[in-house]
Amino acid sequence: MTTTTLAVLVPLLPFLGAAAGLLLGRIAPGFVRPLAVLPSLAALALAAIVAVRQGGKAAIDSATELTPTGSVPVELALHIDGFAALVAVLVAFVATCVQIYSTGYLRDDPRYPSYAALVSLFTSAMLLVVYSGDLIVLLVGWEVMGICSYFLVGHYWETPEARAASIKAFLVTKLGDVPFLIGLFALATDAGSFRIAEVLSTVVSGGLHHPTLIALLLLAGVAGKSAQFPLHTWLPDAMAGPTPVSALIHAATMVAAGVYFVARLLPVFEASSAAMVVLAVMAAVTMAGSGLAALAQDDIKRVLAYSTIGQLGYMTGALAVGDRGAAVFHLLSHGAFKALLFLAAGVIIHASGTNSLAAMSRMGNLRARVPDAFWTMTVALLALAAIPPFSGFFSKESVLGAAEHAATGDTAHIPGAAGWIVLVAGLLAALLTAAYATRLWLLAFHGKGVEAPDHGRQPMAMNAVLWVLAVPSLALGGLAYRVLPGWFDGHDLTPTLTTSVLGTGVALVGGIVTYGAWRHTTAFAARAPLGAVAAHPEGDAGLVEAEAIASHTPAYGDVASAPDPADPGRLLLGPLHRHAASGFHLDAVYGALFVRPVLAAASLVRFLDREVVDTYVRGAGTLPRLLGAAVRRAQTGNLQTYVSALLAGTVVLTVAVLLVATGA
Repeated sequence: MTTTTLAVLVPLLPFLGAAAGLLLGRIAPGFVRPLAVLPSLAALALAAIVAVRQGGKAAIDSATELTPTGSVPVELALHIDGFAALVAVLVAFVATCVQIYSTGYLRDDPRYPSYAALVSLFTSAMLLVVYSGDLIVLLVGWEVMGICSYFLVGHYWETPEARAASIKAFLVTKLGDVPFLIGLFALATDAGSFRIAEVLSTVVSGGLHHPTLIALLLLAGVAGKSAQFPLHTWLPDAMAGPTPVSALIHAATMVAAGVYFVARLLPVFEASSAAMVVLAVMAAVTMAGSGLAALAQDDIKRVLAYSTIGQLGYMTGALAVGDRGAAVFHLLSHGAFKALLFLAAGVIIHASGTNSLAAMSRMGNLRARVPDAFWTMTVALLALAAIPPFSGFFSKESVLGAAEHAATGDTAHIPGAAGWIVLVAGLLAALLTAAYATRLWLLAFHGKGVEAPDHGRQPMAMNAVLWVLAVPSLALGGLAYRVLPGWFDGHDLTPTLTTSVLGTGVALVGGIVTYGAWRHTTAFAARAPLGAVAAHPEGDAGLVEAEAIASHTPAYGDVASAPDPADPGRLLLGPLHRHAASGFHLDAVYGALFVRPVLAAASLVRFLDREVVDTYVRGAGTLPRLLGAAVRRAQTGNLQTYVSALLAGTVVLTVAVLLVATGA
């Protein structure tokens, strides 16, 4: 088959698997798991073949008109360059790992068939975004991901947390999608086409009339989808969904879509210096703020959620300095180690019966309960902290190196201010990343106290996936910058010496300082007993997580709300800890600025509708009813009464006429 045919099958197979899974979920439940895993696995194989055939050479383009519009045509177009080929392999790889992991994690969940189908549909939508060469077709995949995320985050819909998180994720991302849609139409109007290749040609020829306005409108959608400041608040709350969903959304699909979109259309943003500075500031605030927030979180999944926000900030920072190669490189390495972190966290949650790091720090022998999760998560955390030779080191240092080049004026058309902003924020984020990664590792695996509950060994499918993901977390970075530069526009991905020394140095400082703070707190703290932390009976991991979400305080025990005396984050952040733990109260600010005014306006409208409009309507109906009642009382059916009334009326009229005539 031709490469184009294979590329069409890559998103089509998961879509067909989703449709078949939904149809056969009740009729033939034995086919659900094969229909969940095999289409994603086949898509992975085909995506790998497409990547090998593409080989980092000239882009593969193919298009056919979907429907005549009378103006700007909408086409089913493919545009597969090196970036698209590699990202598609990543998406299919992570999706396959998530589907395999879920067969064990949600093995007893009665809603597993619909869950697996939605994951397949989610995967298909992301692959459509990756391969699409038409903005409208890309938008279809973009929006389908938003709908799937709503259902997947709300999988445990019995819990109020899951329901609220799914609604919040949907509304916040849609808030960004409105200006995003306007920006797409404005871009197509200037270019005369929705084809990405035509749009980029228009940019090169200087045909964009409003580049700054278009870029800022598009950035709103990117900020919502990729959880960048100020539209990032939905992502930590999305942890109410199952852990495999968190791995899928946070590693390679939904949040990566915004970064990938900017990478594909980077010349559009480079046409406006103001947009690049805005992108740099957005990335800098995201990196620094999310690092501080992650250092203060107690929920292990929320730590990883804020970590994802910060790593996406690195990617947008690389784009802000005009280096999409570094951005996509970090997207690839981050996809591997962040998926591993979330899936390993799922194993830990299953073993401990809680999401709370404070509770885990009071459990002895937890590391021995989950040896596979311990070793693989250690690898992933080292990659996250950018410690050489793990993959995160090479990709993160590529971002810092690109920022250094922009700051020193080596990158044309990029404001030097954007380079300095990204470089300084990136070094600060490297310090914070190492700090919260070290804190998570110490609290989760070096607790002291009552023996951790024994829920038995986790299913083989869960542990096997962890080791599969550990391989790219360890080796992808070194392999990519040596073997794959052709897939990154021929860009040299070798880290620069200055940023490598600075980045690694601040990471080591962050880890060492956090370890010292932990030793200081544990030396003098009176260790609280495990107390009321619930020991869930052996059973399905997804059920354990659902119970922990449904009854947060009983599952975590009293320690969930009490300060953990062994938490180094409290010592490091000091008075800033309370504000960082709440995400710097951004949700409260949004509530005051937007939610309360909207609710007040809704209350006013309801009052006007009930007290004014309804009163008018009721009055308009009451008056004819009263008149009708009066007239009805006069209709007695008595002939004498009617004749008497007629004579009386005649007399009255006669008298009236005489009076008028006399007056005249």
